[in-house]
Amino acid sequence: MTFKFSSKIYIPIFFLVFSSCAIFQPKKNKASTPKQEKSTSDIKAYHKVITDKAKTDKGLFNVHYLDKKYFYEIPDSILNREMLMVTRIAKTATGIGFGGGKQNSQVLRWQKKGENILLRVVSHEIVASDSLPIHQAVVNSNFEPILYSFPIKAFHKDSVNQASVIDVTTFFEKDVRALGLRQAQRKKYKISKVDNNRSYVDTIKSFPENIEVRHVKTYNAGNPPSNETTGSISLEFSNSMILLPKEPMKRRYFDERVGWFARSQTDYGLDAQKSKKVKYLDRWRLEVKEKDKKKFENGELVEPKKQIVYYIDPATPKKWREYIKQGIEDWQVAFEAAGFKNAIIAKDAPSKQENPDWSPEDVRYSVVRYLASPIPNANGPHVSDPRSGEILESDINWYHNVMTLLRNWYFVQTAAINEDARNVKFKDEIMGRLIRFVSSHEVGHTLGLPHNMGSSVAYAVEDLRSPEFTKKYSTAPSIMDYARFNYIAQPGDGDVALMPNIGPYDKYAIEWGYRPITNKTAKEEKPILDEWILEHAGDPLYRFGKQQRGVIDPTSQTEDLGDDSMKASAYGIKNLKRIVPKLIEWTAEDGKNYQDLDDLYLQVLAQYNRYMGHVTANIGGVVETYKTYDQQGAVYEHVEKEKQERAMEFLQEQLFDTPEWLLDQEIFGRIEFDGSIERLSDYQTRTLKNLLDYGRMARLIENEELNGKQAYGLYTMMNDLRKGIFSELNRNKNISLYRRNLQRTYLGRLAYLMTNEQEKIPARYRSWVTRSNIDVNRSDIKAVVRAELKTLLRNLKSSQYKFSDNMSKIHVQDLIERVDLILDPKK
Repeated sequence: MTFKFSSKIYIPIFFLVFSSCAIFQPKKNKASTPKQEKSTSDIKAYHKVITDKAKTDKGLFNVHYLDKKYFYEIPDSILNREMLMVTRIAKTATGIGFGGGKQNSQVLRWQKKGENILLRVVSHEIVASDSLPIHQAVVNSNFEPILYSFPIKAFHKDSVNQASVIDVTTFFEKDVRALGLRQAQRKKYKISKVDNNRSYVDTIKSFPENIEVRHVKTYNAGNPPSNETTGSISLEFSNSMILLPKEPMKRRYFDERVGWFARSQTDYGLDAQKSKKVKYLDRWRLEVKEKDKKKFENGELVEPKKQIVYYIDPATPKKWREYIKQGIEDWQVAFEAAGFKNAIIAKDAPSKQENPDWSPEDVRYSVVRYLASPIPNANGPHVSDPRSGEILESDINWYHNVMTLLRNWYFVQTAAINEDARNVKFKDEIMGRLIRFVSSHEVGHTLGLPHNMGSSVAYAVEDLRSPEFTKKYSTAPSIMDYARFNYIAQPGDGDVALMPNIGPYDKYAIEWGYRPITNKTAKEEKPILDEWILEHAGDPLYRFGKQQRGVIDPTSQTEDLGDDSMKASAYGIKNLKRIVPKLIEWTAEDGKNYQDLDDLYLQVLAQYNRYMGHVTANIGGVVETYKTYDQQGAVYEHVEKEKQERAMEFLQEQLFDTPEWLLDQEIFGRIEFDGSIERLSDYQTRTLKNLLDYGRMARLIENEELNGKQAYGLYTMMNDLRKGIFSELNRNKNISLYRRNLQRTYLGRLAYLMTNEQEKIPARYRSWVTRSNIDVNRSDIKAVVRAELKTLLRNLKSSQYKFSDNMSKIHVQDLIERVDLILDPKK
């Protein structure tokens, strides 16, 4: 995961995507026709195919370039070995995203068949041990499709091996779908075909364990995302073919109680009465040296056989390199919990003089890539062996503009208490510390750890105002949470910690995933691993909470801190109220326009909106705590009634009662000619839509049915919401413009609930979005909404003549008409 800072589903790049492809066979290839299978007339002498004019790159297998063609010389020793092919976008067109996006990942094998070399797709999705009778049935049901067939051009035999020479130019130039854009993107951009005249192979490089290809594809497109006049999209793809180890690493089985990137297989060889999926971790191969086994067993720290080494891209500005290295090596303390010292280290990439053959594309090297891109992001993908989960290499992509995001967050979340954040440009040592923090988070992903959004709830809100507590425990038990900076601490609290470090959960997770258990099979390890989990059962420091797309569990949210959203958000808003009056002063610079003021004011609004989301999630919220049969208590528990009631009170006070403190005329006069009214209305609308969501209403209905008076039910929630939004009706208080907009927005949402069904999630998002589904017409939703509208109508009619100002009067009269139309659309 990426250390992702937007609402996009960053989606998720760490598991295999298999696609079945037809054979792409050149039309004029005589050697491939059935009639000439027995002929060897097209196989020439080696020196006639690979002449002395060829440029040769030696590695896993030799790559020759001659007469604008590329040839692979594949030794027999590589045939039938499994290789992992990963296709990524290396250089992208505007509007498609950013480079590095994985398009496909497949296991392949080269196989000789007659006068051809076949490239076959190997699946590890279904398996059975070759010692079991069912193994042959699995093989028969899993016939390996042929991705491509290459006529053999020549043979080459040396003192060690024989090799087959094939021409791969067409393979990379033509539209072999496994090497290009995914089908969903082809459909989105209305791609018809590849334009061969504008597609070519750029480079092919051979390394000891991998082959790296860069090829440019130009697609004819009916709906290109940019440069529409060309009617096409040009992209550069990176295609890596990596030799997998002969002996797969011992697996470690996955457990949902500890967050980990994992992969799965359906194993038909298990002693079960149905096919069963097994999941196992993605992790580096960290092993104890033979000479150190006794030391390790005696509890001494030992260095692993092979360290995890990250190289820093030479393109990285020198002043940031040490901070990125520190972020990498911060994980050493976690690996010490697993029994290893110096398990992970950072190095500068060697210069051309030190190692002329060093390349960041060499799979033997993991690199922190520094990309000169306006994208405000960083991410940490990895490549792993699908047979075992062994991570083979990882490249962290570091985009230059991630520093802008860090500036914005640090400013808006800490400037009220932190002088170092009160500027639009930070001192190098401050930005360096922030870079170290992000570096450490991204490295965590490359070690196998996903986001742990359930971490920060372990700490009490008030503890995050304590210098003693935060210096000892930082601001969250895991750096893998999106617990950015300490927005809770108030002026006068003292020298509190402002960001998380490698915490108790991180050490626990790394130990659980990496500590070697000697002389045990993967299956025999499982009870031991279970015991390690049970030792910390019930302790929130060691809880894992998954990242949600559609928040149901309010204790596993992004960007939040502390164990109580209402208390934490109230403190956060107090700090925002301190920042807003200082924005002009803190962004001032002679001769500069007001762009930074505009940017940071919008950051204040974004932070304020996050607080509204954190609080709203408590209403209809259900807490998820992973457990197994040997643990007491429920996995799913509704948020207690008192907390949901406080959440509603918070929204009424902080959002629906107009937040006047955000409406700073001094700021508006410098950044815009209009927009403040609509902007605030948009934020209120967003929260209302989130609150009056079909799924949330479904959970409120179910909670009341299951828990009775102990529940905060749908009818009560709707009643509380209406009373707050229309409080002027009881007080005969004039209704302000902002409140009039809010009340109309509320009616619009109720009209929607009365006339619509729950929207279907598009198929491509179903595996990512979690929500409560409900048949609206069969449920209580429309009945409750209708009752609310009738109650509101009575209140409006009884109060319509009590207002002294004309706008309030005509507004109420308009609302009466609107409610009548919702209840009786035929009028």
